[in-house]
Amino acid sequence: MKLKITITGTKVNDVGYRCFLLGIAMSNRIRMFEAHNMRSSEGQAVLAFADGDEEAIKAFCTQVETERPARSEVSNIVLDEFQGEVMRIGEYAQFCATIQLNKAIPVLLDMRDDLRAVRKNTDLIPQIKANTDAIPQIKENTDAIPQIKENTDAIPQIKEKYRCYSSCLG
Repeated sequence: MKLKITITGTKVNDVGYRCFLLGIAMSNRIRMFEAHNMRSSEGQAVLAFADGDEEAIKAFCTQVETERPARSEVSNIVLDEFQGEVMRIGEYAQFCATIQLNKAIPVLLDMRDDLRAVRKNTDLIPQIKANTDAIPQIKENTDAIPQIKENTDAIPQIKEKYRCYSSCLG
């Protein structure tokens, strides 16, 4: 039995739908399968084709109608009979892997560049360590803050005494 599945919605591309469908097809032992991202009048679409025995196709259809990738937003699923050729599932898996690898390479290159930038910044670590090694001494110095506060609280009285002393001499 050959089947054409059209899945439409606002978010059915770039959410892993094709690989999701591939996994469902494989778990149902369907030997001929392929899926493609498309555009439709309703927005995004995934067009899938499956060819297998009737029981496997029915089980596949049940899963396609009830399960979805986590980030997808589906508005419609249409199942139609199909008369054309369908790719072998192993060939489609290779095709899918190539497409995913092409998407991953730019991301991996960006990650590599980011790691290089981080490594450059790690050259500052010895200076940062030297500064943080001073923390115990800074703490010792800040332990004197209550005495410093006590002394600075006396400033108004000192000012008053100075004013009296200045006026007496003056």
